[in-house]
This record gives sequence, C-alpha cells and structure tokens, in this order.
Amino acid sequence: MRLFSWRFIRVWQRNRDVFFGLWHAEAPGFLAEPIIILLAMGLGLGAYVGLVDGQRYIEFIVPGLIAGYAMFSANFECTYGSFFRMEYQKTFDAIIATPLNIEDVTAGEIFWGATRSVLTGSVMLAVAAAFQLVHSPWALLIPIICFLEGILFSAIALFFTSVVPSIYSFNYYYSLFITPMFFFSGVFFPLSSFPEIVQTLSWAVPLTPVVYITRAVIGGEFQPGLLGALALIVALTVLFFSMSLVTMRRRLAT
Repeated sequence: MRLFSWRFIRVWQRNRDVFFGLWHAEAPGFLAEPIIILLAMGLGLGAYVGLVDGQRYIEFIVPGLIAGYAMFSANFECTYGSFFRMEYQKTFDAIIATPLNIEDVTAGEIFWGATRSVLTGSVMLAVAAAFQLVHSPWALLIPIICFLEGILFSAIALFFTSVVPSIYSFNYYYSLFITPMFFFSGVFFPLSSFPEIVQTLSWAVPLTPVVYITRAVIGGEFQPGLLGALALIVALTVLFFSMSLVTMRRRLAT
C-alpha cells in the first residue's frame, strides 16, 4: 500500500468546481427527498405513533435521517460518480498522467464524498432547527460527525467501485447492503424494538454507531457507549480507506 500526498486536494478541487457548475441540477434531488421523508414520516406517521424513548416520533427520526442521508450522499458520489469518472469520462486516467498518483486520486475522491456528506447533513440540520426539532447546542458538532461518516462511507463505496465489473453491479451494493442498513440501524425505530439477534447484527454495520452518536449530540445526552461507537467508526474508516488505496491502484494500474 502506498500513501497519498497533499496533492489529493487538487482532485478535491476539481470535483468541487464541477459540483458548483452543476449544483442547480444535483441539489434538488439530494435535498428534496430527505426533507419530504422527514415531513411524511415525522408528521404523517408520527400522528399515529406515541412517544418513542420519551420523544415525539419526528424528533426521534431526525438524527437518523441526518446520518442516513449523509451516508447516501457519500455513497452516490463514490459509486456512480466515481465510476463514471473512472470508466466513461476517463478522468482518472487524465489525472494520473500529471504529477498526481493513483493514491492522490483515491484520497481526493474520498474526501470529496465526505464533503458531500457535510453539505447534506448541514442542510438537514438547518431544516430540523427551523422546525424546532433540535434542542441542544451540541448539535453544532453535526458537520464534524458527517465529515467522519462521509470518509467512512466514501471509502467503503470507493472500495466497492474499484472491484465491480460494471455499473449494474451497484444494484447489489444498494439493495443488499445500503438499504437494509438504512432500516436496521436505528434510523426509524429504536434498536431495542428488534429481536436480540437483530440488535447484535445491527452493530456490525457502520451506520449504527453514526446514528447513535448523532442522536446523542442532537439530544444532548451522552453515554459511555459513545466512545466505543466512535472507536468503531475510526477503525472501520482506517480499514476501508487502506483497502481502497490498494484496490484502486490495482484497478487503475492494469
């Protein structure tokens, strides 16, 4: 495994410039859906659901939706976005013909995916605050949490992108990994409502500790388990970041 250099920032800047040129076409899709789900689930279904862990249902799902859609932003950017840049637009080939190397491209893609997570999470936090669903100043930590989450899921997504044979393979990634994780990580229901085996398996997926930490900072309630959740996020990030550096070199160097 080779390490990346500070030049990865140039890849990040390239993706940033493209995003700002196309933001009016991309932003509505990534922002409208989470807001609609927040209102539909929180106000619609919430009218038929009692208190959940001492909170109104809409207050309960806000942290999970922030974490969930920050995850989706990083994943879409580093699966479909990265695959198009790699295979169809040949952007990566053009970049590595410059002084930048493959590891710089990999790191730039991952950190750009994390930036997209921050943008999505911050907008959703602002919407939740506008609806008076945020009750703790610790919620200002949400962009930092989304950044860490974004690095994690961008690394996972880019690792998968580096090994798939075609763009159609992403159907398996989203159907068998991302979507089930979204529903079984405590986003919409407390983990305690699931059977014990499901609760145990839920902690084996990376979204669960992120939702746990996000819910803690928005509610201002901190428990000893937060350190363990943070350690799990860091460990998974290091693992998948390292793996993506190796597999992207194999993909682009052949």
